[in-house]
Amino acid sequence: MLVIDWLVVSAFSLGLLLLQVPAATILLSRLFKGPSRHPPIEPSSATPELLGTVSVVVPTLNEAERISPCLLGLSRQGYEVREVIIVDSNSQDGTPDLVKAQARKDPRFRLITDDPLPSGWVGRPWALHNGFLKIERELSPAPVQWILGVDADTQPQPGLVAGLVRVAQAQGYDLVSLSPQFILKYPGECWLQPALLITLLYRFNPAGSYTQVAERVMANGQCFLCRREVLAQIDGYTSACSSFCDDVTLARNVAACGFKVGFLDGAKVLKVRMYEGAVQTWKEWGRSLDLKDACSTAQLWGDLWLLLAVQGLPLPIVCSYLLLSPHHPYLSPSPPLLLLGLNLFLLAIRFALLLAIAPVYDRSKASAGWTFWLSPLADPLAVLRIFLSALSTPTQWRGRDYYKVGR
Repeated sequence: MLVIDWLVVSAFSLGLLLLQVPAATILLSRLFKGPSRHPPIEPSSATPELLGTVSVVVPTLNEAERISPCLLGLSRQGYEVREVIIVDSNSQDGTPDLVKAQARKDPRFRLITDDPLPSGWVGRPWALHNGFLKIERELSPAPVQWILGVDADTQPQPGLVAGLVRVAQAQGYDLVSLSPQFILKYPGECWLQPALLITLLYRFNPAGSYTQVAERVMANGQCFLCRREVLAQIDGYTSACSSFCDDVTLARNVAACGFKVGFLDGAKVLKVRMYEGAVQTWKEWGRSLDLKDACSTAQLWGDLWLLLAVQGLPLPIVCSYLLLSPHHPYLSPSPPLLLLGLNLFLLAIRFALLLAIAPVYDRSKASAGWTFWLSPLADPLAVLRIFLSALSTPTQWRGRDYYKVGR
């Protein structure tokens, strides 16, 4: 009987090894690019050649509770920012009043209301497209060179825009977006949010690592800088009109057209307070992290396989071994022992990455911020969330219902 049990366990262990070893190899190949990545963006002051070269577009819908830090941060940018266009989608919570108050202090701020949402469009790319069209209709003798999309939940730090444009010009980027520093406040989100972030780090190269493969390009629409001429050439945001991850979709479309696209570390110049608590983080962020709107079905399932193999399984496998091995001595020979070693190695990588991403988080005002260090325990849940998201299509976003928007 013990021989039969050993054969079953060995066969099962071999199956898991065949699932995990190729995925672990891919993961290591990506993580090895970390030391050579571009350093974080540094804040910078505008020089004369940058003056008036950037138009900022901020899409809003009922953002009164969190837009004030964004408006203040943008007002503190230098005069490389020619204008800040707030495109509001008929907010009912006082958002327009806050924008108008800012416009009285800083004439660069302007408020417009986008047209009713057309069939086949998602609200965010539609608002950004309206801002782009506004800029195109008002081209001056010296039109802006760059259009910067910024989300209302961001907190731009002084020197963000000049620093970003300077790097984009120096590196020859046509489109570049930034990963921010996340502001965490509550124990649940300190525990869950890093595990969800790791799902992106495992699937893509680290921020600051350049790739020429359009299908592997990563982007973040919270701070999304693009040459105006490039946006004009691809007809604004229309190619990402129905995408719930329009930032990645648009960036990959731009890369596929032969333009240079970058994704850089912006933790020193951009902060963001995305969601309130673990429940909102699970619901709101989790439903777009699968990125299915920006990739093929094969790529989606390939990424799901990798996440399951290197992030979802290590903790359950190690715990199962520790629980079963004292009662079943036949678990100790290889291949079960090889499986245990591999998954202990993957867990070691995960905790090492926790140290690496710690600067990406502002936990200075967090209650029980120490739960951040327990986030690897949330990895199986994070992977489950990506699977659930991949198997469904959002029907509601930011208070809007979507029933006819295709993938």
